[in-house]
Amino acid sequence: MAGDAELVRVIRGDHIESVHRGHAVICDASGIRESWGDADVAIFPRSSCKMVQALPLVEAGLERDPRRLALACASHSGEAAHVDLARGWLSELGLGDEDLRCGAHWSTEREARDAMVRDGRTPCQCHNNCSGKHVGFLALSRHLGGDPDYVDIDHPVQRTVLRTFEEVTDLDSPAHGIDGCSAPNPMTRLSALGRAMARFATAGDDARGRAMTALRDAMAAHPHLVAGTGRACTDLMAAATGGAVVKTGAEGVYVGILPERGLGIALKITDGTTRAAEAVIATLLVRSGALEEGAPVARRLAHGPIRNWRGIVTGHMQTMV
Repeated sequence: MAGDAELVRVIRGDHIESVHRGHAVICDASGIRESWGDADVAIFPRSSCKMVQALPLVEAGLERDPRRLALACASHSGEAAHVDLARGWLSELGLGDEDLRCGAHWSTEREARDAMVRDGRTPCQCHNNCSGKHVGFLALSRHLGGDPDYVDIDHPVQRTVLRTFEEVTDLDSPAHGIDGCSAPNPMTRLSALGRAMARFATAGDDARGRAMTALRDAMAAHPHLVAGTGRACTDLMAAATGGAVVKTGAEGVYVGILPERGLGIALKITDGTTRAAEAVIATLLVRSGALEEGAPVARRLAHGPIRNWRGIVTGHMQTMV
């Protein structure tokens, strides 16, 4: 992407082996406070914007359970806690796995996946990392009277989600792509995504503000449901202060919501590398005061060390923000 900045260096021995470039913004209620690269670069937010996609569900008064709200915002690992919660929510709606449109994949958490293999179980759609978002879509679809194919771009669910997304980002989306879970994903500018996160951080007491607060607080209260065992989102939220929330998206996207500081963060790594996105979000949380510099998760994600298969330290990472 044009105008990107050097954000992460990968060091082997004493030499730079790789460089990850990208874009990042820290925003407050009035706009951009700090930026790296091109603040207005157009991106697909991917799963980082799930809290925005869940707003219509909460604004319609269809769900208040914080655990379900956290799952609606999740890119989870398909562990038992995630799958059981999705199944229970579906059952309460009188629906089943076959009503989902996200597709099935194996649990991405090693122990859960190994247990499935040992037991001869095959994955269902509730194992999909986006199943919580999709159950929320189904609940909204029932409320709006939509047909079963709730991921179609012209479905009432997706029209409502797009309208909400454009209102929260204060920007018309110029295009959309289809996400890994088959739902439409609206394109936006990184600065608009950062401002949207700042709006979540500074949400007021109107109907939308209360819905924003409910979602961000649910994520902060249930970090394991948002991601899973050993995952960066879960570990960062567990270590952060002031109710800070972070959410990853595919292809090197990350956002942060910092209520105590009234800040929103958004970043995109040009080459789509997850390790670089995790390094930058950890560094920006430290920079913003939401995470202690000496926190083990901050050092692990932003520095390393990098070890080989024998456990020998071969290098480390260096963030440039």
